[in-house]
Order: sequence, then C-alpha cells, then structure tokens
Amino acid sequence: MSSGETLIKTEKLNKTFCNGKLETQVLFDIDIEISCGEFVAIMGPSGCGKSTLMHILGTMLSPTSGRVIIDGVDVTALKESARARLRRDTIGFVFQRFNLLTTLNAYQNIAVAERIRGHKLDGQIGRALEAVQMQDKAYFKPGQLSIGQQQRIAIARAISHHPKILLADEPTGNLDSGNTQRIMELFREVHKSYGVTIVMITHSQTACQWASRVITMNDGRI
Repeated sequence: MSSGETLIKTEKLNKTFCNGKLETQVLFDIDIEISCGEFVAIMGPSGCGKSTLMHILGTMLSPTSGRVIIDGVDVTALKESARARLRRDTIGFVFQRFNLLTTLNAYQNIAVAERIRGHKLDGQIGRALEAVQMQDKAYFKPGQLSIGQQQRIAIARAISHHPKILLADEPTGNLDSGNTQRIMELFREVHKSYGVTIVMITHSQTACQWASRVITMNDGRI
C-alpha cells in the first residue's frame, strides 16, 4: 500500500456497553479515514470514548454496529482467530502503563512478543532497540530503567515486527515534560524511518503538536 491510500476507515461506528439492564453508549456514528503513512492524533477529554475507539481500531473490541476496514479488509466481518492474526501481524501497540514484564530484561520483553507472533529472532530486536536508542540497556530489567526508558522499550517492542499501524494510547500520560518531549521526538523518528502509520490517543495539547493531523472527540462523537 502506497502513501496516501486509505489504510484505516470506520463507517457509522457505534459502541454500547451493557451492565445488566443498563446500557451506556460511548461511541456515536464514528466516521474516520486515515491514510497510509499519516501520523494522526485523536484528542479529547477523559471519558470521551477515544480509548474505546482505539481498542476497536486495534481489533481488541468489537463495535455494536458499523464497520472497521483495515488495509482493505472489513475486520468486523472476521472471526476472532482472523482478527487475532491481523492484530499480530499488522498492528503494534504502545500503552500508557508500558505493560512490560518486570521479571524479564528489555531484550526478553521484546523477544516474548516476537515469539508470540511466531517470528524467528534474526536481529530485529537489536534493530528495534537501536531505533529507540536503548541498545545499551538491552539486558536491564524494567525496575532498573527510568519511566522514559521503559516507554522506549515498549515502543521498541511495538515496532520490532515492522507493523503497518502503530496504535499509542496516552503514550506520554505518565511522563513529565522533559520525557514527553523526548518520547514525541522518538515517535516522529520512528514514523519517518519505519514508515509506520501512527494513531495516537491523547488528551495532551503538547503531544498533539507532533501529529500531522488531529481528530477531536467529545462525548463519543467526532
């Protein structure tokens, strides 16, 4: 897929959560298009539905109605096994809380993800660590790293298989201003060098400034 072609598209996307007889609708008729190679920020206050939208885009959550089309495939029509394969091969995830395994070092954290994807370890881990400037910390465990360094390892894990899409959920939410600056510089470099399409969920005006386009959400609507 060449730059400029639509990579992610949603059509009349709705999501309702049910708790017994109580129904809460959190997304309302979401229509978005994101092109291959874009760096898009989805911005809005806490509780506006942006994280729910990201989980649907990442195929970890199904919409109540509407469609999600990724790389030309209607993922809402796929069985869970097929969605899992698409998620494994096409998407990388970066979370606010990093989700690193505390008993494993940086290299091992990435290696576990690669083995889950069914990939052989042929040097891609070293390249990913180099891309985030953490090659000298490969054998450090998360507890031996700063918060900013842990997020760098999380980014390396997300890009080690060269995904088409990188989904980042509040990647600077736990960081101070200095680390926020460094992590966003890293995202820009990863975006440029890996050619990955980035969709970043954030409530930070500072983080949004690094994106090429900002989609604003409020009360479950674009």
